[in-house]
Amino acid sequence: MANNADVEKDHAGSDSINGRYDLHHDHHDSESALRRIRTAGSISITPELFEKIYLSPKNRVSNNIRSTFGNPTPLALVGFLLSLTPLSNVLLGWRGAGGLGAAEVGVYYFFGGLLMLLGALLEFILGNTFPFVVFGSFGAFWLSFGATLTPYFNASIAYDPTNPAASATNPVFAATFAYFHVYMGLLCFVYMIVAIRTNIVFVLIFLLLVPAFGCLAGFFFGLGEGVVHMTLQHAAGGLTFVVSLLGWYLFFVQLLASVDFPLNLPVGDLSTFVRGASERANKSE
Repeated sequence: MANNADVEKDHAGSDSINGRYDLHHDHHDSESALRRIRTAGSISITPELFEKIYLSPKNRVSNNIRSTFGNPTPLALVGFLLSLTPLSNVLLGWRGAGGLGAAEVGVYYFFGGLLMLLGALLEFILGNTFPFVVFGSFGAFWLSFGATLTPYFNASIAYDPTNPAASATNPVFAATFAYFHVYMGLLCFVYMIVAIRTNIVFVLIFLLLVPAFGCLAGFFFGLGEGVVHMTLQHAAGGLTFVVSLLGWYLFFVQLLASVDFPLNLPVGDLSTFVRGASERANKSE
């Protein structure tokens, strides 16, 4: 037994012969392999399952950290959803809501900002670059959005110090604030392209966020010209509400996978459909 060659650490398990389990044997299917290696020191999962759990194509790390720490992705999704879903309702004006959700400013700080930045940091530790960048940038977005609505930061009042009540509708403030949404839309467009290597749900989220930020930018540019385009605000609210529904579904899928629930919901995996550059290069060689 001592002379038997070890397989890769991530593919280690047990069998009745030598205490090892080799996933490279053709007669082993991936599902039974995954079940049998759960007792090993590390867990090897399929690219499809990895992408569903981490929202990133499967990558290699030089340590066993993913089997040591929990998955931070659902935590970041909670921060995103508990901020965006109420904001989408506010933009739609449901039940008389309005004011860009200023009453939710604490949620923007502690759910959107704190949880998403914490999730981003943990994704960084796990070596998941794309989720780290996405969650970190949206965490900063929610902190910035919340700070803009906080009187202490003097963001809108600075444009009309003599009338704080009307400062938020000041044309110069509105036109200036619009540019933030323009470039958030551009950022989401970049994320949408990159997300083509993940899954359909993630792609749709960014696909809808691009016009949502465009509508918000148009709304604020309209305020800068003295025109209130409620249609643009409601369109942004409708788009972000659909994004929220997609996000809640993705969050549900993540939690089901985290407890190995027998219900397997699809997300439209694209990690194997769109081959990576390194994989293509290896095949060409």
